[in-house]
Amino acid sequence: MSQLVLHSASHQLQLLRSGELSIPELAEAYITQIERLNPILNAITDFDPDQVRAQARTLAAQKSPKGTLHGLPVTIKSSISTAGYRCEIGSTLNRGSIPTEDAPVVARLRAAGALILGTTNCPEFLMAYETANLLHGATHNPWDLTRSPGGSSGGESAAIAAGLSAGGLGSDSGGSVRLPAHFTGICSLKPTPGRVPGRGHLPPCIGPFSTLGAIGPMARTIADVTLLYDAISGPDSQDHSGYPIPLHHPTPTELRQQTIGYFEDDDLVPVTPETRKAVRDAADCLRALGFRVEPFRPKALEPLRKLWWTFFVQCGAMFYQPTIQGRESELSPIFAEFLHIARDSGPLTADSLLTAWAQLDLVRSQMLAEMEQYPILLCPVASLPAFRPGERTWAIEGRSVAYLDAVRHTQWFNTLAAPAAVVPVGRSPEGLPIGVQVAARPFMDEYALGIVGWLDQAFGYQPPPMAL
Repeated sequence: MSQLVLHSASHQLQLLRSGELSIPELAEAYITQIERLNPILNAITDFDPDQVRAQARTLAAQKSPKGTLHGLPVTIKSSISTAGYRCEIGSTLNRGSIPTEDAPVVARLRAAGALILGTTNCPEFLMAYETANLLHGATHNPWDLTRSPGGSSGGESAAIAAGLSAGGLGSDSGGSVRLPAHFTGICSLKPTPGRVPGRGHLPPCIGPFSTLGAIGPMARTIADVTLLYDAISGPDSQDHSGYPIPLHHPTPTELRQQTIGYFEDDDLVPVTPETRKAVRDAADCLRALGFRVEPFRPKALEPLRKLWWTFFVQCGAMFYQPTIQGRESELSPIFAEFLHIARDSGPLTADSLLTAWAQLDLVRSQMLAEMEQYPILLCPVASLPAFRPGERTWAIEGRSVAYLDAVRHTQWFNTLAAPAAVVPVGRSPEGLPIGVQVAARPFMDEYALGIVGWLDQAFGYQPPPMAL
């Protein structure tokens, strides 16, 4: 049973449907893994085994399955409203906050029959690429406990990678489901905003964050990510950004009709040799499978990154100001660091914000024009694999690379409001996972999933030794 929790969610569901495994047995296997490893990883912050067992008994007693996820144990990032569970966004300012209603995505998971194991750790107010806070402490990477699982969905990624959860939900306004997947060797998708309801996220996906942000599925395989995506996608009647686009999983022929452009870096910030190799290996794999894969680097990448900085860093700090006013002494060092970075960027005036707003439309149009010939892009997730908490500069290819520059690769697609999926492909010399990113034009989420699914079959998840 200890190996069962490391199998794919799809395989676990198959065992449940065939009767070879009961829902209480599967739930108990996850409880055992959580009790064994969560004290070491600190990934799940709200977990009650008796509550899990009660859910399992209720689901097992039903005469027919509720939906496609019936009996599957999942976790939820603690920034997504989950009724009855602490959703504190990693902040002492929200200590003990327990929503009374589910976010639409959580309600859809429950409607599909998922079993909620608990909520997972994140950095305070989600504004960091590592996961630590004053409320619950730091989450550790199951591949190397001295390294971070990334952020801000680091608790979610660590739990899934180590078999504490079959899959779950994170959120992403600057790489927050993709970087943790890359750091811990799992898969994830940042959807096109509006394909998955963002309502119920804390803080709300409003203003610029309705463009930058999305709730996204995370799991050990792309097939499992797709399973979760199918369960939670679709318009929300109360979400103005929702789009009534039906699911369409393209055939292999349809996928091969899309030309893929790949690049190893943005010509501004270097990446490790192993990262370059992972991108090349992925490109070679797809080419061998009959895809058209050509070298191509968009010219709009840096303008997209600069706009991301304006909206995420500068606007983000402004959004939080009313919440933290007069309580600065209660903030975690990581969030204080974010505020310092924002202050160093200078004040955001009405004129500069209006200019950035107009530039956003122009630069997105420029990028979309470039992607007419290359609707699919293959590139790194970050310049390097999982770093140690507190590390902020690295020597890569003889150059010094700073913190937010090293993770710029995900930010482009937040500004573009485009879907992007991550799958593990390579390894660093220390044995750390290295993922690659497959992005697509907005609303082509299923194409990104379909293409990265081929890479998952060729490379894909391997369990960290501590999880075995």
